[in-house]
Amino acid sequence: MSMLPNAGIFQNKEENAVMTQYPSKIFRIMIRDIVIVRHPFSVCVPVNYKVTLSVCAEGTGVLNYQWFTANEQEVPGATQAELTVRAQRSQLYVCRVNDQYCNCVFSEWVKVKVLDVNSALPGQWQGEPHIAVNPKPQTIRQGAKLTLRCAAFGIPTPHYQWYRNGQALLDKTSDTLQIDHATADHGGSYLCSVSNILEERWTDPVDVDIVSTDQRPPPAPTASDKVALLIGNLNYSHHPGLMAPTVDVHELANLLQQLGFRVVSLLDLTREEMLAAIDKFIQLLDRGVYGLFYYAGHGYERSGRNYLVAVDAPQPYRPENCVCVQRVMLSMQQRRTALSVILLDTCRKWYNQDCMSSVIKPLEPSGNTVYGYATCEDAEAFEVQDGGKSTGIFTKYLNKHILQPEKVTHVLEQVSEDLGRDPLVTGKQAVEIKHTLKEPRSLTDPVRTTGHTRELHLRDACWKQANELPQKKRLVFLCGVEVEVSFSALFSNVIVAFATVKKTGPIAQDCTVTLTSIPATEDIFSGPGRSDEMDSLLFRQSENPDCTLRLCALQKLQKSLVIKVDLHYTDMDNKLRLTESQQMDIGKPLVASCELYKRNQAGTAKRQEGASAQSMGIISSSKPPLCQTVPGSCRPFTRKAECTGKVTAARSNEPEENDENDFQDLTL
Repeated sequence: MSMLPNAGIFQNKEENAVMTQYPSKIFRIMIRDIVIVRHPFSVCVPVNYKVTLSVCAEGTGVLNYQWFTANEQEVPGATQAELTVRAQRSQLYVCRVNDQYCNCVFSEWVKVKVLDVNSALPGQWQGEPHIAVNPKPQTIRQGAKLTLRCAAFGIPTPHYQWYRNGQALLDKTSDTLQIDHATADHGGSYLCSVSNILEERWTDPVDVDIVSTDQRPPPAPTASDKVALLIGNLNYSHHPGLMAPTVDVHELANLLQQLGFRVVSLLDLTREEMLAAIDKFIQLLDRGVYGLFYYAGHGYERSGRNYLVAVDAPQPYRPENCVCVQRVMLSMQQRRTALSVILLDTCRKWYNQDCMSSVIKPLEPSGNTVYGYATCEDAEAFEVQDGGKSTGIFTKYLNKHILQPEKVTHVLEQVSEDLGRDPLVTGKQAVEIKHTLKEPRSLTDPVRTTGHTRELHLRDACWKQANELPQKKRLVFLCGVEVEVSFSALFSNVIVAFATVKKTGPIAQDCTVTLTSIPATEDIFSGPGRSDEMDSLLFRQSENPDCTLRLCALQKLQKSLVIKVDLHYTDMDNKLRLTESQQMDIGKPLVASCELYKRNQAGTAKRQEGASAQSMGIISSSKPPLCQTVPGSCRPFTRKAECTGKVTAARSNEPEENDENDFQDLTL
């Protein structure tokens, strides 16, 4: 027998037996009909979300409840007025309410709709509409099918209302707008209102272009090549050290490589080294190329200009000690790139509190440029501990979304929304996006080299120069032991040498290996709290080297690098502990071959006259200890420069703007 509302159940002999025990008039007076005063309502939730359905009924005596699914199956144990389920898939539910007199009623059918989409709910979500899928812009031919989709979580399930050019489309009230045969009249700007009893939300507006059958839709954007320069500064000589740029640059470089970018990633650069690296980066750009420049470290803003602080910048630093971001963008524009993107995970504090809000004027009327700022003007950017590693909170969300095949500004908007919901920086940090995009360019756009073959070969040769690793080599020692030395690039100026004993000789036992470099290089990751973090980046489980050596700051290398391999073993015949050594000349690996230091040498004589005047601004020449992780789980701390915004009394502590009107001078 069917148990659903339309089955006509419970008209049986038991009911007749009860009726015979009472006069019909008295029976009707004593027993009230069951009335459902509040029906359950439909909901739309993510996968695995725990949701509660409830019904409220009135009647005579004790009321009994039983919940059913759409396939006429009782929900096991669901005999209360409330039903709590963990939503795995979309499902219909209904509740039967009956009393001891065999009366029963059924609630309205409700649907628990499950959206399996990657969209995190905001903290403390109360059921207000949360848009998980926004409609996307479309270009279609006349007569073709037009489909726009919007999806939102909500308790109760949200209602949808579509609009075109600001006018409500009365017959378009579902999550999907579909027009089977689109005409020119269907073109325009569309958006959707999503609402329930709690709130109303709106999707982003999208453009729908209807092209005639004899008009081809515009081709999808492509790049002739993709090039990225990533710089992270953390070990400052005269300013607080940072933690996050190490992991941020490493992870972003890997993601950009997945998108087809030729990536050069560098850590801890002086101003001259930064400028030299930027010069090389600009040379790789050309017509049709996508260029991306990313910086993580200390920075500040003055009169609409953003300045990046080099690791050797004195305190207080001045514009001549830093790198002007707008000059970098100007140089990128002059290479006629198809897309120029600058992403800055740095503070934008003003030097003096009286500074008026600035307006960045366009350098020249050039389109397809994008600035993504980690924070807004006169604000700080934060880095936090996230799962045992340090990360800039802007780059954390940037890395989460950067692989998405969407317009680059839309990706940054998602980063902004995620960061805006993060309770660690609420009211302290907000992403700012500025752009002149005139085409729907995406970082995932494919590379098409047709017509750019010659430039591609030149660019390929130049890029490979900065990414060439030494060849793996097996050394055979006199005692018969064989040691393999291999290399891996962690950054473009940081290489790791691995030594592994591959074969032991007949007279050697208890073999160990040590590696040293000539000249010696400083391990910039050896500060407090850094080694474990870096080691987690370096090794895969399949690797089990006997010895490793990190070789950092390769941009400073002016001659060939020699690796000395010392083999220590016990001679089985005389039981003596012996050492044999061999050397490997590995030349100038990675960015060392680009000889960035030559720009430094060329600029030394030019700046010698002003050196004494600039040195007067240096407060301390001693290097402070590296910044420690702030205690507490995920507690943020700032990348604020020490001299920003707090030294208004002494004029000498403010930077002197020395390049406000000389954009025509392209010497960085």
